[in-house]
Amino acid sequence: MSARTTLRRRIALATVSAASIALVAAACTSNTPTAEETGDGGGSANEAVSDNDAAGDEIVIGFSAPAADHGWMGAITTAAEAEAAEYEDVELRVADGTNDVNVQISQIEGFINDEVDAIVLLPFDGAALTDVATQAMEAGIPVINVDREFTSPFAARSTVLGDNYGMGVSAGTYICEQLGDNPDAVVAEIQGIASLPLTQDRSQGFADALSDCGLEVATQVQGDFTVQGGEAATANLLQAEPQIDAIWNHDDDQGIGVLSAIENAGRDEFFMVGGAGSKQVMEHIQAGDSVLQATVVYPSTQAADGIKLARLVAHEKSMSDLASSGVPRTVQLFAPVVTEENVEQYLPSAFDS
Repeated sequence: MSARTTLRRRIALATVSAASIALVAAACTSNTPTAEETGDGGGSANEAVSDNDAAGDEIVIGFSAPAADHGWMGAITTAAEAEAAEYEDVELRVADGTNDVNVQISQIEGFINDEVDAIVLLPFDGAALTDVATQAMEAGIPVINVDREFTSPFAARSTVLGDNYGMGVSAGTYICEQLGDNPDAVVAEIQGIASLPLTQDRSQGFADALSDCGLEVATQVQGDFTVQGGEAATANLLQAEPQIDAIWNHDDDQGIGVLSAIENAGRDEFFMVGGAGSKQVMEHIQAGDSVLQATVVYPSTQAADGIKLARLVAHEKSMSDLASSGVPRTVQLFAPVVTEENVEQYLPSAFDS
């Protein structure tokens, strides 16, 4: 545990004062320039030079996430395990996925008692896990918070986030590009769980982007992030709206049910934009065999990024593509639109619904 011992006092002092940097990609931890970056000519292009990927002292990282009860969450844990396996100096201890807050709290307490070198935590409930994450930080164990934020800045050394508002902006901007010359276009929205802040952020970004081209959401339903909920909500939507021009479905996992309802209704006068970036949806986009025309990525690689950051923090290293020292307090990932034109770029990192 030598890598952690030297960090105990430093983390407590540096946690809140470190600068917050929002990034659009997490590739900054790599130390190997690509062929495109270096080129074949004799130019003077800048190259990232570091030994970040070189093996150091062995460290133990504890990992905890909710139960893999849908494709995206399953991909979160799988990607984290795969990332840790890339480093011979990382031992990853994976707690059983759980949606029980008390069980997840006990998992983190176990990591603290075991004196792991770092913790990567995607909490089932960010607020409920804040206290135990703070305890870990106070014990000198850096915590990397993934996706669902804690309610205190003292609870994490760094936070990796998707961009829920940005998802809505990306979806709305794409629909505006397709329908912007039709002020009477009927746009529908299929949310996940309407009461969740992440859903509200997505809807706000969507509404803001649509307003820029004079459009608004005509009908909004919620699918509860489940296949069954997506199918039921979409069936109701299609009955309520005899003519639709575009639909944004927030979640590709629930999109299985959404597509089923659309096929059962025999409707195809509109196009649909998905959300999250599942492999199945991208394959539909690639084949052009459904109303699916695009999807917006919500990266399932967030915990893998968390593993990278935890390793850098435990080894007291910096992100090689940044001029500033250390690891950023916040990393927010981009929400790109995937279409037929660029789907091959995103398929390798897509998750199975």
